[in-house]
Amino acid sequence: MTQWPIPAPMRAALDAARAAAKAGEVPVGAAVMRGDTVIAVAANATRSPPDPTGHAEIRALRMAAETLGQDRLLDCDLYVTLEPCAMCAGAISHARIARLYYAASDAKGGAVEHGARVFEQEQCLHRPEVYSGMGEAEAAQLLRAFFKERR
Repeated sequence: MTQWPIPAPMRAALDAARAAAKAGEVPVGAAVMRGDTVIAVAANATRSPPDPTGHAEIRALRMAAETLGQDRLLDCDLYVTLEPCAMCAGAISHARIARLYYAASDAKGGAVEHGARVFEQEQCLHRPEVYSGMGEAEAAQLLRAFFKERR
């Protein structure tokens, strides 16, 4: 796996993940970047308010769409601390994200390099460039600590 320097948008996503953990949410954060500007940062928020779609990726995509006033996030990149699930991968495709950067892989719930492999499906409308491993150690440690505390 390639070792990446951790750029500002992934740092913002990691900060959001830490905030999610403090709020009792699974520590996942996401940031949308367009050009040199981070236009949205979000953390998981599925428990309060109760929202099964409150994944960090979905929330960041919604914020970015509102900021830009459009549903297609052309020329935008998404940075997320955990491999997206099938729901989030579908939203990434529909939003037309150019590049997806994620930190930690998720063998149980991920759908990019694991499980459904959404972007490899013939029916996938748009396939972003995908890069994994950026900030992996830090993201994985946040997740391990969060779940260890709950056991």
